[in-house]
Amino acid sequence: MNSLEGQFLIAMPDMDDERFAESVILLVGHGDEGAMGLVVNHELENLRFADIIDELDLGDPDSVIRLPDTIRQRAVMRGGPVERGRGFVLHSSDYRSGNTYAVADGVSLTATLDVLKAMAFGPPPASALFALGCCGWSAGQLEDEIASNGWLTAPFSPKLLFETPVADRYDAALASLHITRASLSPDAGHA
Repeated sequence: MNSLEGQFLIAMPDMDDERFAESVILLVGHGDEGAMGLVVNHELENLRFADIIDELDLGDPDSVIRLPDTIRQRAVMRGGPVERGRGFVLHSSDYRSGNTYAVADGVSLTATLDVLKAMAFGPPPASALFALGCCGWSAGQLEDEIASNGWLTAPFSPKLLFETPVADRYDAALASLHITRASLSPDAGHA
């Protein structure tokens, strides 16, 4: 199978694994050794970006309190069940640090504190999404799950990732393939 890095995985509506039900995942790595991705459409309840900045002591308390609500109340995504205490930022390619990894045209991944400081205090990337945790698959595991009709794949879209409201991303990802939940069959077809 060709690399799916930089593409979206969309969970089939009948996904049995509740950790991934109705998930849209951006694959940030995919190769012979396995795959890694971030869920981009499930927010963590009761946790906001300002909580992370405060917890990590990334700014003095007065600076954190003075952050605009658009920054303070920014959602924290549930990136996946692996490394749930580790943060990852998907962002527009206008931001770069020594640890930035290009995922697809227009989107990069950075997993260092510098990008969190930039998101809070500037200069920030034009668009950014912060997630705790990630998804991981061992060699061949993702390919088997796709062949078993567990996932659909869709091309990357910065609009879906950065502009579509979080609650609408699953249906929007399906719509990018010109399908709806109702039009999907739970049975795999093989020619």
